Amino acid sequence: MSAEVPSALVRHTSHGDGPRYVVWEITLRCDLGCKHCGSRAGHARDDELSTDECLDVVGQLHELGVAEVTLIGGEAYLREDWDLIARAITDRGMRCGITTGGRGLDDDRVRRAVDAGVSTISVSIDGLERTHDLQRGATGSFRAALDACERIAKSSMRLATNTQINRLSMPELVALADLLHEVGSKAWQIQLTVPMGRAADRADLLLQPHDLLELFPLLVWIKREKLTPRDIRLFPGNNIGYFGPYEQELRYGGASGTHWTSCGAGRACLGLESDGKLKGCPSLPTDRYGGGLVRETPIAELIRREPIAHLGARTAADLWGYCGTCYYADVCRAGCSWTGHVLMGRPGNNPYCIHRQLDHERRGLRERLVRVETAPGVPFDHGRFTTELEPLGPAPERATILGVDLAEVLAMGRERAGAFDAPESKRRLRVV
Repeated sequence: MSAEVPSALVRHTSHGDGPRYVVWEITLRCDLGCKHCGSRAGHARDDELSTDECLDVVGQLHELGVAEVTLIGGEAYLREDWDLIARAITDRGMRCGITTGGRGLDDDRVRRAVDAGVSTISVSIDGLERTHDLQRGATGSFRAALDACERIAKSSMRLATNTQINRLSMPELVALADLLHEVGSKAWQIQLTVPMGRAADRADLLLQPHDLLELFPLLVWIKREKLTPRDIRLFPGNNIGYFGPYEQELRYGGASGTHWTSCGAGRACLGLESDGKLKGCPSLPTDRYGGGLVRETPIAELIRREPIAHLGARTAADLWGYCGTCYYADVCRAGCSWTGHVLMGRPGNNPYCIHRQLDHERRGLRERLVRVETAPGVPFDHGRFTTELEPLGPAPERATILGVDLAEVLAMGRERAGAFDAPESKRRLRVV
């Protein structure tokens, strides 16, 4: 593995002796209003950690043996001391990265990041211009993100990009791969949009489980034809899996035998909220997985307590539904705990799995989500879905990606505003 590659983006065959990677939300304040935001970011929390408390946290992470910290928000740069925190991280010998929407990442902020020793900034690009702007809740956010990419690429830092895959962005992935090459991105992290926060209000935005049957072959083609020849590394997020014929192709290191080895929350990684709540993963619902406040209890003690310690101790006996009967149950343990929980109300059964959908397809069935509870409307909240199996139906006359002709998908360029027209795009983003 290259030293330039963030270790937390790679699914290792072993999680090691303790958390090595932390995603730290240093403020909930944000200058965008993303329709898929799990934390419903916008305003800062009332009791966010002070600068001195943040610097103490940095020291604790160093003592714990953490190797890399990614600063997020909200929008991290909206906290005035963000670069002081970043500099403290790098001064301790840990790598520091930032994930951003890029709307206000001007020349001064890029310079401050360089001066703080930040090694990588990952800019979120969630579709072509109309698609991105609609999802990000701000006209002009797409062009601002590309401007931020240009500034980062010209600096000494490494430019990475990340994309949410959903029923708006999926047909635009080929065009995005070309765009990433154009702006100089060296790595692309992708993950499925799941129903947490504002995304939980928008069921029409979510992929159906059976849509993975179209997604995975498309991702393999993009990696082979668009990314690998241009030396852009693809990092599937932890909810893009698992096993089956695509594991070797898509998993980073898959050609040498690397494969999914269960959720690393609380073992390989930690998440930290801006008020000091510690979780085993930054995406997990806080009310269920918040493990205490770092301003009250040392981090080294919190990670030994429930619920953080419980995540790493789960076995196949904790699985249920399809996942409880799966051939890969012992090693997979139902994939991403966050995805399983926010979909089904508890971890241990995850319909966003290509092995599972291929198995249904072999039996002439397909699986779809049915929402049975809505989200209450607070940060990191979720509703609950159940799944239903239905007949697969006849094969379409022509290959499509979510109804868009495959030939059109493969030929789509960045000059398109989006795969769908404005009314259809807005329909898929409506609150239902």
